[in-house]
Amino acid sequence: MPTILGQNQYGKAENRVVKITRDGDTHHIKDLNVSVALSGDLEDVHLSGSNANCLPTDTTKNTVYAFAKEYGIESAEQFGIHLARHFVTSQEPIKQARIRIEEYAWERIETSEANSKFIGSDEVKHSFVRKGQETRVSEITYDGENWQVISGLKDLIVMNSTNSEFWGYIKDKYTTLQEAYDRILATQVSGRWRFNWTDDEQRMPNWEKSYDQVKKHMLQAFAETYSLSLQQTLYQMGSRIINSRSEIDEVRFSLPNKHHFLVDLEPFGLKNDNEVYYAADRPYGLIEATILRDGVEPQIPVDMTNL
Repeated sequence: MPTILGQNQYGKAENRVVKITRDGDTHHIKDLNVSVALSGDLEDVHLSGSNANCLPTDTTKNTVYAFAKEYGIESAEQFGIHLARHFVTSQEPIKQARIRIEEYAWERIETSEANSKFIGSDEVKHSFVRKGQETRVSEITYDGENWQVISGLKDLIVMNSTNSEFWGYIKDKYTTLQEAYDRILATQVSGRWRFNWTDDEQRMPNWEKSYDQVKKHMLQAFAETYSLSLQQTLYQMGSRIINSRSEIDEVRFSLPNKHHFLVDLEPFGLKNDNEVYYAADRPYGLIEATILRDGVEPQIPVDMTNL
């Protein structure tokens, strides 16, 4: 039975690059995990084994490190744009480049007051502690004419200890969940947002400022929404981002409900007045949805597993 070659791509995945920028005694860190995927006129390498159109994945790895030196890393998005443009414009067989980046944030360690430092210690500006809040992610795709930039974050854990309810739901013979009129609402946010910057004629967003502002609006919406369901909170988070940030047209969230159940303390003669909870690991409710600017078609994949 004859076969044909379908969609294909190749590249070097998970190139770990750390760039130190030295501003005198003050240092700055950018810590990225960069994956490169290239596609184009690559039929021969699959069908006949000819490597004539194949840029070695080792070369793509070297390019990541060389570009970190040549261009620096202003932001994950800007670095990905430099890489994607290079691969498409410098290699005729390559028609599209997709760059996926995870960024791991570091913050400066605050040192002691001058009068309490160790003997011989000077002001320290080169020591950092890894931030434990979230991992920043971005995906940059370029086909020689059009750009698609999707940014986001994952593993951002948030909690409201009140102002959350869940009641009035469908009940059948298998329902055991008790209605809650004051509960903990907690989730581990995985979110992506798509920019409406698509070509070089448009003004490029300020990627760093945009990320900070999106995160701010997301967290404010989570905190300020009196929640009757996690779905309601999710929608408010996405709406707040789109209404506040004109450069973003689409947001998608995947929010696991990190359940906290009241512990029954009556066997011990104690009343649990919404004070002691059991934090369940699994199973968990998983709430997912896309929020769009009116008139915009969705482009962020429904399954964000590999984004």
